[in-house]
Amino acid sequence: MFAKTVLIRQTGDMPSFSFDVVSEYDKAEMNNVFDQTVREMASRYDFKGTPATIEWLDGEKSGLKITGNGDWQIDAILDIVRKKLAARNQSQKVLDTSRDATESNLKTTKEVPFKHGLDQDKAKQLTRLIREQYPKVKPQIQGDAVRISSAKKDELQAVMQLLRSQDLDFPISFTNYR
Repeated sequence: MFAKTVLIRQTGDMPSFSFDVVSEYDKAEMNNVFDQTVREMASRYDFKGTPATIEWLDGEKSGLKITGNGDWQIDAILDIVRKKLAARNQSQKVLDTSRDATESNLKTTKEVPFKHGLDQDKAKQLTRLIREQYPKVKPQIQGDAVRISSAKKDELQAVMQLLRSQDLDFPISFTNYR
């Protein structure tokens, strides 16, 4: 009887590994992307003498405010931003380009906020996907993050690969790997 209790304790103390899936962007990298975009816009001939500008959406740098002659110029500036994001290994999915551009005084302005945080629908979408593919892995929604835990590190690595391979409409990153 004593040997049985010890055996249960040993199997019950299996190490558990985990990580969090979050939807965040690196603010320092976004600063770099912004600065590089401003520099490239200053050196490009097609922006000379035009109202083409890029500035922060607010004091917290939670997005970009792009001004240009028309939609074509805003698209050109967004293209520069996307290239700079790609060069710095940042997801382009952080840009929320769903807002319409506004026109006034022969200028077109578009606000492009950054996407961050997992809302309940996105978190449920991730947990459903993980449960379908890896039933032994345990996903839990914790606020604006999803904690993934398992007894095997290999399963966690496989879940990371699965999530990276998905074509999600929001950026994801992995934190707190233990």
